[in-house]
Amino acid sequence: MQSYPYPEYDGVRSIVLGIIVSILTCGIYYFYWQYKQMETLNAWLGREEYNFWLWLVLYILTCSIFELYYEYKMAKGINEIQENNSLRENKDLALICVLVSIFSLGLAATAIQQWEVNKFYGESADD
Repeated sequence: MQSYPYPEYDGVRSIVLGIIVSILTCGIYYFYWQYKQMETLNAWLGREEYNFWLWLVLYILTCSIFELYYEYKMAKGINEIQENNSLRENKDLALICVLVSIFSLGLAATAIQQWEVNKFYGESADD
C-alpha cells in the first residue's frame, strides 16, 4: 500500500457526486469541497498555502470575485505538486480554471481541479 501525504479516502472525491450534491444543497457542499481540496493541497505541498477561512471571508466580501484569484492559485499549486511528484503537468490548468470560474461561479473549476487531484492518487476516472 502506497503512503500519501494526505489520506486517499479524504483526497479522492467523486466529481459527479460533488457537482450533484453541490447543486442539491444550493452550494453548501461546494464550500465543504473547497475546504477539503485546500486541506489536500496543503498536505501535498507540505505547507499551509491555502486558508479556507480567509478564502471564505474574501469570497463573501468580494461577491465571489476573489475566487478567480484563488482558483488560479490552487491550479498553480496543483501544477507544483504534479511537477514535484513526476506526474503529468497540465500547464493550462490555471487559465482553464479562471476562464471556467468566470462563467460557472467556480463549481466547474473545482471539478476540473478535483480531476487533477484524483490523479495524485493514481485515480484517472470518476469512481
